[in-house]
Amino acid sequence: MRAIAAVDKNWAIGNRGQLLVSIPADQRFFRGETLGKTVILGRKTMDTFPGGRPLKSRRNIILTRDPNYSIVDAETVQSIYELMELIKDVKSEEVYVIGGQSVYEQLLPYCDEAYITKINYEYQADAYFPNLDEDEEWKCVSVSEEETYWDLEYRFCVYKRKKKLLTGDREECLDELKNVINNKS
Repeated sequence: MRAIAAVDKNWAIGNRGQLLVSIPADQRFFRGETLGKTVILGRKTMDTFPGGRPLKSRRNIILTRDPNYSIVDAETVQSIYELMELIKDVKSEEVYVIGGQSVYEQLLPYCDEAYITKINYEYQADAYFPNLDEDEEWKCVSVSEEETYWDLEYRFCVYKRKKKLLTGDREECLDELKNVINNKS
């Protein structure tokens, strides 16, 4: 899987249920990367979309604790195990984790790449992406030239996991998840 996010200097991603800023080039990049792919998001992130509707031309999967939550043109799951079952036949590079904070935190261990737009500004925020610069498991492998939008400076960065935390294929990962769940019961 891949994670994709725009972050500020402190790895903030949002405030009061909204994105920190909308940069047209970042929005084009997001659309280009995710169009025709599977996107995984939380219910609160879905609520921030225009009209609370799923993204068009993508398979939308919502990870939520609410077993009664459903929305037209989207699939819902209540656990990581259920999510992995649902996407087991999808190529890993075709799956994007798109937020919010708790979904990133839960699914980052399953991601091998992260596409991060780093904005050189510090916003007031209450939601964050894990700081990959401080995580020994991740390495920044690509940084674009600095770009600007009005007075904002930003760069597109690609991070790769140095080694997979969960080894093997998805079937092995599903078995690992089953064991973890069974041992907690």
